[in-house]
Amino acid sequence: MEFRILGPVEVVDATGPLAVGTPQARALLAVLILHVGRVVSIDELADELWSAERGATDVRPTIHTYVSRLRRVLRDAPETTAETPKRNSGRLVTQRPGYLLRVESGELDLHRFDALVAKARTAQAAGELTESAEFFRQAHALWRGEPFADVPHTPSIAAEADRLSEYRLGTREEQFDTEIQLGRHAELVAELTTLVGRYPLRERLRFLLMLALYRSGRQADSLRLFADTRAMLVDELGVEPGPDLRELHERILRADPELAPSVLVSPLPARRPASTPVDDRLDRAAEALSTAISRQWTVEAQHRSLHRPEPVHVRWSATGRPVAPSPAGDEPGRPDLHGDLTDVVEKFRLLPVRQLVVLGEPGAGKTVLAVLLTLGLLRDLRPDEQIPVLLSLSTWDPHREHLDTWFARRLVEEYPGLANTGSYGRDTATRLVLAGRVIPVLDGLDEMPTSLRAAAIDALDRAVAGGRPLVVTCRSTEYEHAVRDGGVLAAASVVEIEPVAVEDVIAFLIARRRLDDTRWHPLVDRLRSQPHGELARALSTPLMVDLARTAYADSGTEPAELLDLEQFPDQRRLEEHLLDAFLPAVYAHRPPPPLISEIQPRPAREYRPEQAQKWLATLARQLDRQGTRDFAWWQLVWMLPWPTRGLVLAVPPALLFGVTGAIAANARVGLVYGISFGLVGFLAHTLARRPAPARVEVRFHGTARPFLVRFAIGLAIGVGLGLGWALDDGLIALLVVTFGICLGVQVWLTTPADAARVSSPSVVLRQDRTATLVFTLCFVVALGLFYGTAFAFTKQTRFLPILGGSFDLAIALVAGLSSALLGRFLFGRPGIALFGPADTLVGGMVFERASTLAFGFAVGAIFGVAVGLMVGLSRAWGTFVFTRTWLALRGRSPSGLLRFLDDAHRRGVLRQAGAVYQFRHARLQDRLAARE
Repeated sequence: MEFRILGPVEVVDATGPLAVGTPQARALLAVLILHVGRVVSIDELADELWSAERGATDVRPTIHTYVSRLRRVLRDAPETTAETPKRNSGRLVTQRPGYLLRVESGELDLHRFDALVAKARTAQAAGELTESAEFFRQAHALWRGEPFADVPHTPSIAAEADRLSEYRLGTREEQFDTEIQLGRHAELVAELTTLVGRYPLRERLRFLLMLALYRSGRQADSLRLFADTRAMLVDELGVEPGPDLRELHERILRADPELAPSVLVSPLPARRPASTPVDDRLDRAAEALSTAISRQWTVEAQHRSLHRPEPVHVRWSATGRPVAPSPAGDEPGRPDLHGDLTDVVEKFRLLPVRQLVVLGEPGAGKTVLAVLLTLGLLRDLRPDEQIPVLLSLSTWDPHREHLDTWFARRLVEEYPGLANTGSYGRDTATRLVLAGRVIPVLDGLDEMPTSLRAAAIDALDRAVAGGRPLVVTCRSTEYEHAVRDGGVLAAASVVEIEPVAVEDVIAFLIARRRLDDTRWHPLVDRLRSQPHGELARALSTPLMVDLARTAYADSGTEPAELLDLEQFPDQRRLEEHLLDAFLPAVYAHRPPPPLISEIQPRPAREYRPEQAQKWLATLARQLDRQGTRDFAWWQLVWMLPWPTRGLVLAVPPALLFGVTGAIAANARVGLVYGISFGLVGFLAHTLARRPAPARVEVRFHGTARPFLVRFAIGLAIGVGLGLGWALDDGLIALLVVTFGICLGVQVWLTTPADAARVSSPSVVLRQDRTATLVFTLCFVVALGLFYGTAFAFTKQTRFLPILGGSFDLAIALVAGLSSALLGRFLFGRPGIALFGPADTLVGGMVFERASTLAFGFAVGAIFGVAVGLMVGLSRAWGTFVFTRTWLALRGRSPSGLLRFLDDAHRRGVLRQAGAVYQFRHARLQDRLAARE
């Protein structure tokens, strides 16, 4: 059976094309083909093919119907599932949470096209031009028209169609290049002329046509084509022709003999080009992402002093460990793999397949190499290169998420502006990943759980099997064990960072000393006399060398104490001492410089070394308990034991609710109010999942329609509450407007507009604080006004009274439904089950209405503040503020926690990775966590 997408979507067997069915059925088949070998969830299919109907009707039965029809076309048994191995021989398999299409090798025309293009490029690189041209002709014979020509162009199908069309045109240019080199220039003029007319802005086609015309003896036509090209580009785009066209024009003018037909034209890059979708919004997103990454890691490199004049000289070379299919030097075309931090970008670009694994011992400089590689590629990003994106691998579970899914999700988390659909379109991060516009630079494979490492390597290998670029860092031993357990990156080059040479250690240690400073001389003598001794081994990594210079930077310290064999008998004790000495050194008191009030109105905060070490050790122990290297401020709450967490966050609003009930009625009602909401809050904060921060900005453009939708929801709530408490029509109208506006203004909090803005802990905190305050104020106003209005103006109509008239079932039901909606907003589905029953009990209680209007609205204000406090504490920022305050009162955290962490970042104790902080090195975190 053959599957075809290079033209109309077709399935063909020995009898000919099969009747797939309606355009929608062919679109479903196309989506499955795009994800061949991977499970496509029913939700993905619904979003892709029936997004307009979602919400109005359930499209799952429609999907099941189309799948059943496809199975009949593919001659699959209808009951085929992945859970029934005996019946698991079909092509279209049911596998939770959706369906998986199996296509054998060679059955998909795109795969055959890829294989033929690869053969053509290989032949071209070997100088076998005739064979190369023949392979190109065979490849292009597979095309029957525009890709996916007869199916509705959903977002992913449209993006893939654009990518394939670009890929097809790029390989046609390679074929023409080869044909011209073979002397077939005259035969190509007509076809090239047609394509230039169809793609007038494609300079490579115009280059080839100019060359073909010139070699065919038509110099004047070739020069006229250049003049027309220049006029078009200047008039329409305001730009000059590119350097290749200008150079060819000059060579034609002077009749350069090297343009003779016997001279080869330089071929295009021998690798699959990155796709360039027609929609320029993706280009804008890519440009903004490149700017954001460059800013982020430039600042981080400055904090880490990676560009100081005398950095530790780090060398790397091909590893000798058995972690690759073949030794690094055995593959033809692979460069000699050795160098230092200054040439890693150049060597990476020379790799035949740009896949690199960087190994090293703890503290060897793997992350530094990844940072400098990222910045180096961005500093000189070439037109055919992807954008490097440096991320930590520690949060990826290859058993739960495909690499591309995880990578796209992390892109949006780190650079939330990519979610701005108005500027960049839908699913921008996913489209960047699938279009091959980014290079995953994945740091810290060793930080993943041991049980996941081999699976992660295998999943990485499958994801980049087509030659996609990739960089991975890992500790040497951990990577070797993972490969031994079954994982291998088949096409990757594997290099290992070498120990720092003794002379490089010495040069770094004494680089900034005064001429009369002889403190380092005994240490230098020991290193030179014992280059393989315990001291030399301890100082064999950039981390330890830098720690040594930092610890003994003060003129009052004595580096010679490291030579004391009784105190430091081995490498381990030396390294532990340097780790212990680091914090006292960086937090040592130094006289502050004079202040200029206009520039710096107050001095920077000073922290005592023992105080800073205590707080950092507390943080390190908490991260160790959580099994992570990332500290996110919104996860500070996990430092509290679960009973304390529930009490700290539930008691303050419960007290206010109790005060409200006691003032409005009596102590009994107050007790019911306080206990009900206190118990619900305790359970919610201990059992429900914690909210992630909202990464938003205030914007008004394009919010009219969603504002009206939210206003309509507020209208319904206002009417329900007003009727439940038997209010007059005018008061119900007031509630309707209030609830409508309070719910509607939330649409003004939308995704950040600028993808070039870098995510950081302080930026994320400010964005979530804005969202929290807006949400809180809305609920304070809406529910405070409702409570005051109902308390002051209710007609006290009884619908279904019980318990002697002290409780009304109908009002209780209205209150319970309203509170369930609030609980859903605050804590998701668990909030419905918790808040609904609680407010059913509270809302159904009947007592006398307010004696005066002022009294009624005063109680309403207290109730609104109680609701607002509950709402605020359900958000990430509110939880953080209360948790930080509680920990500060107990001495476990500074009151200005983020200011302290930012200061630690500037001192080089912490590093910043997007929205989270990490310890400068895992060994520092481990040492602090282990200390008493």
